[in-house]
Amino acid sequence: MNDSFAHRAADWDSPAKIEMTEIFVAEMMHHIKPSKSWKALEIGAGTGLVGLQILPYIGEIVFEDTSAAMLGVLKSKLKGLESVAMLHGEVSDYRKQDIDLIFSCMAFHHIPKIEETLRHLYEITTPGALIVVGDIRSEDGSFHRFEPIPHRGFDTGLLSGQFHGAGFEVLVLRTYNVLTRERVKGKLTDYEQFIIVAKKR
Repeated sequence: MNDSFAHRAADWDSPAKIEMTEIFVAEMMHHIKPSKSWKALEIGAGTGLVGLQILPYIGEIVFEDTSAAMLGVLKSKLKGLESVAMLHGEVSDYRKQDIDLIFSCMAFHHIPKIEETLRHLYEITTPGALIVVGDIRSEDGSFHRFEPIPHRGFDTGLLSGQFHGAGFEVLVLRTYNVLTRERVKGKLTDYEQFIIVAKKR
């Protein structure tokens, strides 16, 4: 598996990314009430900027990422007593049906097959499980400086329909933050971040 984040992992935790994840976690916690009885899975966990904030409120978290380097940084932050598991690979590699909460921040646009992935999430979750996704609304490709990625943000109406088609009820869908970035030299662009909270029907 090619690790496209290997050269970036050590310096990933910038002030901007930390602030971005803190805003996402605050929004997420506004809409859900996690339980110590829950087992959670984070898609695209990276260095743990989101998941480690959630961990104190959850019984166990499975951190999934395709980058071994990013997970390596995450492991270095652990004290060894936490109830966590690492999944180096795709979320489709997880096969148990025991997940009560799935969350993901700014990773969904890296997933090629959204509908297929959502069907898999339905299969690995418990009845009434929650999914919380934060990502960006449709943009011109400049967010990743026009590098080839599966999705240039999301049409949230279409994404909501895909959740519904996979067996989830969308409870929350709203813009919660705006990222202002200079992706093109000399030009500031606003990228709207949305959150979607869905419940397994």
